[in-house]
Parts: sequence; structure tokens; C-alpha cells
Amino acid sequence: MRPIRTASLGVATTLLALLACAPLASAATTGTGSAHEDGKGNDQGNDKGNDKGQVITLTGRLAEQSRFPVNPGGAAAQGDRTVFRSLLFDKDGNQVGETGGTCTTTRVDNGGAEACVVTYSLPGGQIAAQGMVFGHLVPGPPPAFDNAITGGTGKYDRARGSIHAETIGTGTRRFTLDIER
Repeated sequence: MRPIRTASLGVATTLLALLACAPLASAATTGTGSAHEDGKGNDQGNDKGNDKGQVITLTGRLAEQSRFPVNPGGAAAQGDRTVFRSLLFDKDGNQVGETGGTCTTTRVDNGGAEACVVTYSLPGGQIAAQGMVFGHLVPGPPPAFDNAITGGTGKYDRARGSIHAETIGTGTRRFTLDIER
């Protein structure tokens, strides 16, 4: 029973670690080509929500991270977990929330793979996300990834969509949340 528990815990840890390391998207989008932007990387006010959706860009700064390896001091292994928490900032540098989660290593060959579960706590509610991150064992900055928005609370109730995360500095990621309702 321990391997199953460890694997589940590891997946959550990996997701959190990935999200924690990824900067949150700033209040203004960063020119992702979204229909919500004016072509100059400026959000068109859709962060208040509507029936069609919204795009939120944040910068995330890693605040805490703990690793729980299956083989302490040894090679990466299936079931390794990472738990993380990051602070989220808007385009003006104001803290607007935090994110936390877990990621679990599911594969160690070909650069590795992690399954992650993450929650973004923002004014007015929370957004739940999950997905895979590939290449986390490759030396260098953490890879970019896309995860699914699986739901939410408050003003994000019934949210769906995707989150794109890209590393922009050590312990810093840009998150672009493309929320559909």
C-alpha cells in the first residue's frame, strides 16, 4: 500500500513544486495572442469575469518548497514528491494571492515526468488545476508547462480552461490563466 500512497503524494508534490517555481501571471497579459488582449500585451479588463471567460497573467515567486525523495541522497525515483507554495503578484508588483500544491515523479527516464495538483488562491475565490510536467529532471531552468483548470470556488465557480507557466527567473514563473466558464 505504501507505493500507491507515495505515488499519489509524489504527484501532488511535483505539481506544487512546478507551480510554486513558476511565476504567476501579472494582472496584465504578456502578449500571448489572446482575444482578451489589445495586441500590445495589455489585458482588456476581462479580469472581472464574464460569461465567455477571462485571461489573468500573474508572476509567482517561490516562498517555500520541500522535497520528499524515495531514495534520500540517491537518484531520482518514481514517487519522489515536492510540496510548494508561491506568492502571486500582479503587473504592478502587488501581492494578489498565493498558490500551493504537490508534484509526484511518475517517470525518471527521458528527462522525467511529474503529475501535479495545484490551487491558486485569488481575491474572490480559488482555482484548481492539475496536469503533467515533462523534463523536470533535465539540468537548467524548470521547463514551461500547460495544465488544466479543473474547477474553482467563489467567482471562479465552474471554471475550466488552462494555465500556461514559464520560468522567467530563479524561483519565478509567469502564469497565464485562460479561464472559460
